[in-house]
Amino acid sequence: MPNMSDGRVMVFAPAPQLTVTIEQHHDEPELHVHPGGQGIWQTRMLTSLGAKVTLCTAAGGEVGRVLTPLMTELAGVTMRLVTRDHGTGWYVHDRRSGSRQQIAERPGVPLSRHELDELYNLTLAEGLRAGIAILSGPAHPSVIKPEVYGRLATDLRANGCRVIADLCGRYLEEVLAAGLSVVKISHEELIKDGLASDGSTHELLNALVKLNSDGAEAVLVSRADEGALALVDNEIYSVTLPRLTAAEHRGAGDSMTAGVAATLAHGGSMTEAVRTGAAAGALNVTRHGLGTGHVDAVRVLTERVRLTPIRKAS
Repeated sequence: MPNMSDGRVMVFAPAPQLTVTIEQHHDEPELHVHPGGQGIWQTRMLTSLGAKVTLCTAAGGEVGRVLTPLMTELAGVTMRLVTRDHGTGWYVHDRRSGSRQQIAERPGVPLSRHELDELYNLTLAEGLRAGIAILSGPAHPSVIKPEVYGRLATDLRANGCRVIADLCGRYLEEVLAAGLSVVKISHEELIKDGLASDGSTHELLNALVKLNSDGAEAVLVSRADEGALALVDNEIYSVTLPRLTAAEHRGAGDSMTAGVAATLAHGGSMTEAVRTGAAAGALNVTRHGLGTGHVDAVRVLTERVRLTPIRKAS
């Protein structure tokens, strides 16, 4: 069995994207080209927090030939890549006005059966080797079917791997059946999925309890500008975050997931993981780079995160 305190985490990112963003710096436009997508942003924060990450991913086509070297350059990451025959996803955004405007975007073509088989096998092996796995979602459901996530979660859990899911919709439904160590989800996603009728605390608490009863051992719900909610060991907590000025709200949830995973990978408790995840998410909104943040700042902010018991889950 893997050592659960050696900081190893496997991130399943089947559909990374090439991200192109135009920023305004003083009087001149700047072009930023980076690897992106949920799993990539989680990976960035994981490495910032000292985790040893194995990134299981796939890329190909003209965009993939540009994206692959950028992913290879991610510091502290071991990349396990399946080379695809066809196009990887991408987007172009314009932030010169101060707000993000989408110019164009493509999620990528669906993974072929051969590509999927290769990616599944290496992901299973690396997940079992690490002992902790994050399952991150694609930019669009056309790229990979939810059923693949269900099989992967089941096989990982059956062989002793702790699985963290940052998913919603059909993808979350599929993996819950396997039983999960942690589910992280936003309140907007809970409403969209019909698990909560609105964003009231009462509705969200009921959603936490349902996710727990459906197979999630711990649940963490982010609430944008409000503090998160967490269910840990049959206790529901409100999570009070430090007040910080936001530069970019996108990526906060991915940083929260990464903070949880990094703490558990280093042998921390679930309540410590929630506090670290909340701090990492809060710090991320102060930066334009998604999934970024300095480890010392996260540690200082973690000391200021408060968990207040609300009620028992049952």
